Amino acid sequence: MTRPRILCISFSDIRSDARVLRQLDVLARFGDVTTLSYGGRPDAASDHLEIDRSLPSLPQTPRGVMKLALRRFAAVALDAPAVKAAKTLLGDREFDVVVANEARALPLSFEVAGSPKIWCDLHEWAPAERTHVLSWRLLVAPFMHWVCARYLPRVDAATTINRSIAELYHDQFGVDADIVRNARPFVPELVPSPVEPGRIRLVHSGGAVPGRNIEAIIDAVDALGDAYSLDLFLIPSRQGDAYWQQLVRRISQSPRTTLHPAVAPDELPAALNPYDLGVFLLPPHTPNHRLMLPNKFFDFVQARLGMIFGTSVETDRLITEHRLGLITQGFHAIDLVETLKGIKPEQVQEYKHAADDIASEMSSDVDIAVEESILRRLIVV
Repeated sequence: MTRPRILCISFSDIRSDARVLRQLDVLARFGDVTTLSYGGRPDAASDHLEIDRSLPSLPQTPRGVMKLALRRFAAVALDAPAVKAAKTLLGDREFDVVVANEARALPLSFEVAGSPKIWCDLHEWAPAERTHVLSWRLLVAPFMHWVCARYLPRVDAATTINRSIAELYHDQFGVDADIVRNARPFVPELVPSPVEPGRIRLVHSGGAVPGRNIEAIIDAVDALGDAYSLDLFLIPSRQGDAYWQQLVRRISQSPRTTLHPAVAPDELPAALNPYDLGVFLLPPHTPNHRLMLPNKFFDFVQARLGMIFGTSVETDRLITEHRLGLITQGFHAIDLVETLKGIKPEQVQEYKHAADDIASEMSSDVDIAVEESILRRLIVV
């Protein structure tokens, strides 16, 4: 019996895109998967079409920018260099299901041969992806809104990362999106580590990207004194090394901060487990920041850590509901200092045990069940 043909489109390097990798593992159980993306073939794919990574996935050519400025969105929908290349790579290949990762993949998805069912996985609120950048806000944001309005009502399934963003898609585009969080697999072998006497060990992991406010965490730990330490597991920015070198210099000047090499995603919970509190202090530069439910939240839960987050809608709700840690009311070093000073070791230990209590519930098992349900509905056996 012929297996269903599934196309997974992502304008990312899927091999380093944890969300799409988890998605691929599910897709591969339901059919033969062809991936269309930057970078090489992911392990779970049966076939792969590689887009030249130098090609942008938005219409950033002079002609494309002019069309964006003139609001000629229908004329520019398939104009981005990466989209043109992807369409050529696809040719007349036919598929039964297309998974479009993020709204920018939707116009191409509707060009795929074979009258496939289309599932769009919206990793965030697409119209506000980079609205802190003026050119994006003026030119690209209206285009992304048009893409959502034109294509989302026609998809056969939609998913997004949390309840707040799902409500936005429903209110503005009439789409009922299921929720697939950025949760990671359950790590049953980990338990909360004990708090060391006389010291609270803070930890932060992720990309060393400008705007992530890592400097504020370092400044706060330096101000808090010897009862606190900070360990950083950072991935250098792909935007060039200037920011990275500046950040490394700042870390070297901190007597309480230690920089570690980044670890593989599967190894991250075990690497974080010896620490006490995971810290993330992201200012709400965009609606997506304000409504975030990031990988870090789930990393910290599986590592059985307590957590300190800057205030945001979704993480505030979960941290409060499950008593996982503390919430800063601002995003400066002083806000973190005020939140942390005077915290008791037994309080930290309670947060860590609370994370342990919900580790299974907050694992990707819940999200995999949602994805499996979608595929059973879309694939006609």
